[in-house]
Amino acid sequence: MALRTIRIDDDPILRKVSKPVKNFDKSLEDILNDMIETMNHAEGVGLAAPQIGILKRIFIIDVGEGVIEFINPEILEVNEEQIGEEGCLSVPGRYAIVKRPLKVKARAQNRMGEDFEIEAIELQARAILHEYDHLEGILYIDNIEGELKYGATRCDMKSID
Repeated sequence: MALRTIRIDDDPILRKVSKPVKNFDKSLEDILNDMIETMNHAEGVGLAAPQIGILKRIFIIDVGEGVIEFINPEILEVNEEQIGEEGCLSVPGRYAIVKRPLKVKARAQNRMGEDFEIEAIELQARAILHEYDHLEGILYIDNIEGELKYGATRCDMKSID
């Protein structure tokens, strides 16, 4: 495992759409392991492959219940609404209020290529949608309510990613 460099908001790779993963092999396993180490080292709750310079449809989240790996994810359904603070490892030292769906249903593959579905609410839903946006070249700062603020988030949780 190795720490990867996290790309910062002015890096053009963060604005590109990621490509599907086709090979579920040792290379994918290495990427996932490096992403977990990098996310934990940076004290984030999520990390998408473009944030480490890899344009593949991969992200991970850990909102306190263990790491969940999403490969080739699809958002199947969103419901209701939540408004809350978000930060991002690719937009360091800043946070903002973002409106997101309260609930999400998603489908993805795990590192072995097996399909799974997940239904998530609140922070877990926010994290999934935030990371999914990275795969589409979207940063949370594109969807803020009000102003981008400087400093750590005021909430007691870690930055989304």
